[in-house]
Amino acid sequence: MKYFIIAGERSGDLHGSNLVKAIKSSDNQAIIEAWGGDAMEANGAIIRKHYRELAFMGFFEVIKNLPKIFGFLNECKNQIEAFKPDAVVLIDYAGFNMRIAKWAKHKGYKVFYYISPKVWAWNQSRALKLKTNVDKLYAIFPFEVDFFKKFDYQVEYVGNPLYDAIANYKPNQNFCKENNLEHKKIIALLPGSRKQEVENMLELMVSIKPQFPDFQFVIAGVDNLEKEFYEKFLKKDTSLIFNQTYDLLTHSTAALVTSGTATLETALFEIPQVVCYKTSKISYLIGKLVIKVPFISLVNLVAQKEVVKELIQDELNSQNLATELKKITLNPESREKQIKDYHKIKSILGSTGASEKTGRRIVEFLKNLKSNEN
Repeated sequence: MKYFIIAGERSGDLHGSNLVKAIKSSDNQAIIEAWGGDAMEANGAIIRKHYRELAFMGFFEVIKNLPKIFGFLNECKNQIEAFKPDAVVLIDYAGFNMRIAKWAKHKGYKVFYYISPKVWAWNQSRALKLKTNVDKLYAIFPFEVDFFKKFDYQVEYVGNPLYDAIANYKPNQNFCKENNLEHKKIIALLPGSRKQEVENMLELMVSIKPQFPDFQFVIAGVDNLEKEFYEKFLKKDTSLIFNQTYDLLTHSTAALVTSGTATLETALFEIPQVVCYKTSKISYLIGKLVIKVPFISLVNLVAQKEVVKELIQDELNSQNLATELKKITLNPESREKQIKDYHKIKSILGSTGASEKTGRRIVEFLKNLKSNEN
């Protein structure tokens, strides 16, 4: 059978790569075209558009780039029509993928959604659009099942795909030696994968380095941004490594993390963290009006309480950042409390196999459909 998968971000490419592998395992005749990245391509997907071209952050930035985004939508639709897949499989990337879902359903394609748009966070009426346009939704957070029940929409919790990514990770025992990081304890800086995020966050993260003379700061760089872009942020005892985030977390004492998937990854590695988030004033003001959840980090949302400190917009300043980082580096009680709460989060999320289960379910759904048609 033929599958068209759309992942518009770096994290979607990571989870999409495991999904591609799972689909191919359940359907050895599978042909997969995709919008995604290198990880999906490495597992056998034919990439029609790389996620690097699709990264827009914040309400204002999206509005500013609407003509380009609509051009991408038309391009994607044309590629789907040319390919004529048995299924369109969407991974997160809500603004784009929900439009594709509506169009694809209208065209008669079977539509699957893996990693639900965060409709529980804002504009909750979008849950009804998912119910109308998506044949099957596979959720990665337990609370999403109960949320969608309010809209009489039965979704399946398959577990969290980060467990798959971490389970496949093999630690590099020589990481510190190879990167010349053996001389001091490490604070990991995870400023995000979009250029706008990094510009908003990284200068501030690095600015507090003089207050932590016993530590070295190490930036987790991503290869969709150029090395030259990061160089202006490098100061004494500040290093840059690329595509080794899990090794960096493994060897870190604490982390400063831009809100997003990385907050949950950091928690699963049991590294105490401070969550940072800053966007344009317009995007922030709009966000305040529409967001319906009490936290922005996945860690706190899963726990349904404050496990990690969130410094958002004006609260994200050098003084507050240094104060919170000192708590989780120098105060054993604060560190231990976070780690203890991380253990509870792990028990809530379950275990490995989310991508494998989702891939198998999609293939089973299509095979049963074809069997009934015959």
